[in-house]
Amino acid sequence: MKESFPSKNIFLETHNINNLHSGFGQFNYNLAKALSRETEFLKKHEIILNCNNESVKEELKNNISFNNYIPITRYPLFRIRQKFDLWHSVNQNTKIEPASKNTPYLLTIHDVNFLEEQSGKRLDFRINQLKSKIKRSSAIVYVSEFAKQHTRAHFHIPDIPEYVIYNGNNFNHDSTKNLGINHPKHVPSKPFIFSIGKAMEKKNFHTLIEMLRFLSDVVLVIAGGLNTAYAELLKEKIQYYKLENRVILLGNIAESDKIYYYKNCLAFAFPSLREGFGLPVLEAMTFGKPIFLSNKTSLPEIGGKHSFYWDNFNALDMANVFEAGMSTFENNKDTFQSAYINHSQEFTWEKAAKDYINVYKSILE
Repeated sequence: MKESFPSKNIFLETHNINNLHSGFGQFNYNLAKALSRETEFLKKHEIILNCNNESVKEELKNNISFNNYIPITRYPLFRIRQKFDLWHSVNQNTKIEPASKNTPYLLTIHDVNFLEEQSGKRLDFRINQLKSKIKRSSAIVYVSEFAKQHTRAHFHIPDIPEYVIYNGNNFNHDSTKNLGINHPKHVPSKPFIFSIGKAMEKKNFHTLIEMLRFLSDVVLVIAGGLNTAYAELLKEKIQYYKLENRVILLGNIAESDKIYYYKNCLAFAFPSLREGFGLPVLEAMTFGKPIFLSNKTSLPEIGGKHSFYWDNFNALDMANVFEAGMSTFENNKDTFQSAYINHSQEFTWEKAAKDYINVYKSILE
């Protein structure tokens, strides 16, 4: 533990870290882990995570402090009253706010997808919630240039500093190239396309199932939470097209299994309609796999020029793009693999942490 109390304390509202299967959970965890390694900054400043995850506490306890997350603190009457030199709201959805209106406040915006996904009173609530966060912010960070432009198109941003700080890639090519050797429970017997994400409408997974009808000798593997109505639609599609032997819905998987599927897949496919960033794209690139993406929202920004893009979701058109892309990849395999790996390693949590620290300093000083 620290020998002396730091001069400034920074509170990160990271209660989503309790669910490491979620995108926000992974963001919170990887950012916190990278920040914990910024020893020079931590000699003078204390970082406090809002966290109940005991494994995270045990891992980071030597450099990071913790506030025990209590759900009731999301209600105004029970807000956290401790004074902080800086409050970092690490995503636009957090309901937990500091009691003091005078606390310097940094907001990270990942996306404003709710504008397309919700309606009625729920939409009104989310709009007003984000307006309130923006109004009290001392600065705003966006996870992509797309997220910045999309937010600015729909919300008034006051005259405050704005930054784009890309997420890091969870995988490092050198550290993962020897992993993925142990076989998970479900190992396809044929070449397979891999995709990952919670089964939600915006992930657009059903288009991959429909595309599979026009591809031969290829299996589709989709990982991610299945406790949704959209997951039931996927199962119905599989039955309707009689693809039970060619589509595997894994549900949530362990990190080691995820590495296996990235490393051994024929290609990675991500036809998502709405992404603020799209971390799985970089994860798959780490292994030099051909990348097939929708051309929507942030994906062209993160996927870069060597990925292959679907501009519509007609099943036959998607299959044609896939087959043409695979042919291009195989004919220029060394070039594409090198480009993918190099691109994936440009996004690091170390860089993200250093960029956030520079933002923290600019507000604190």
